[in-house]
Amino acid sequence: MKAIQYSRYGGPEVLALVDLPDPGLPPDGVLIEVHAAGVAPGDTKVRKGVLQHIFPVKLPKVPGRDGAGVVVAVGREASYARVGDRVCFVAQHVEQGGAAEKIARRKGEIAPLPANVSFLEGAALCHAGMCAWIGIAEVAAVKPGMKVLVHGAGGAIGSLSVQIAKHFGAQVAATTRSANVDYVKSLGADRVIAYDREDFAQRLADFDVVYDLVGGDVHRRSYRVLKRGGTLVWLIAEPIEDLSGEYGVSLKQAKIHDRIETLESVLALAGSGALKPQVGAVFPLAAAADAHRLVESGAHTRGRVVLQVR
Repeated sequence: MKAIQYSRYGGPEVLALVDLPDPGLPPDGVLIEVHAAGVAPGDTKVRKGVLQHIFPVKLPKVPGRDGAGVVVAVGREASYARVGDRVCFVAQHVEQGGAAEKIARRKGEIAPLPANVSFLEGAALCHAGMCAWIGIAEVAAVKPGMKVLVHGAGGAIGSLSVQIAKHFGAQVAATTRSANVDYVKSLGADRVIAYDREDFAQRLADFDVVYDLVGGDVHRRSYRVLKRGGTLVWLIAEPIEDLSGEYGVSLKQAKIHDRIETLESVLALAGSGALKPQVGAVFPLAAAADAHRLVESGAHTRGRVVLQVR
């Protein structure tokens, strides 16, 4: 099979298209023909080697945290799936990932892909949708009528967080760059602040929840828009300073897990039409290095970058 692989840490240039043997089929697993695979910021950081203390990968490594495809073989003990099933899958960063023509998975690592969701959309939805659901539904426990602010609302996780919060009946505000204001409004946000034109902390107040996908100075200013007793949930790229005691709010981390029930909840929303996956850019498998460059450049700010494997 064709796969993307790197044998040393470094920039996107370390990614190479190679021929590898098909993965072995575990007795309790399935073999998936991959049609699309997501490219997340975490994939680029693992490739660069900056997360070795968290994800001690074994080189050479096939990147890719998630994807979508079709089951083409079933182990004798894998009664939970059938050949021909359309599925989403997740993989840990320390495993061989989805940027390949095939991947083997076990129960708890795949979920049915709804008929109305394409493979590209499935790949864009898997991990990003779980991050959004964990922050909004599990950690913040958003309820109808709550006021919720989502930072970084144009991105893969933020765009889904806005939609999930709206689905739960929240009043949703969002921050994004000015070029994405209309896009984020189209996702259902009731109010959108262009962070390159306005200071959200001077325009917003009395929020129940902030979902911080940015960190740094944005995190520090977010305390000021929360009501006392509110909740600041963080999943970030920059360091934070805990000011919760000073402002009388709760600070909670969105700790990302791969419980399949969470993925199934996200896919059920997509299947019902309540959640629209956001595919931001599509690259062929052989152009994985270009996909990584785009993610790292910061120029891509809408939805998830996806590799079209088939």
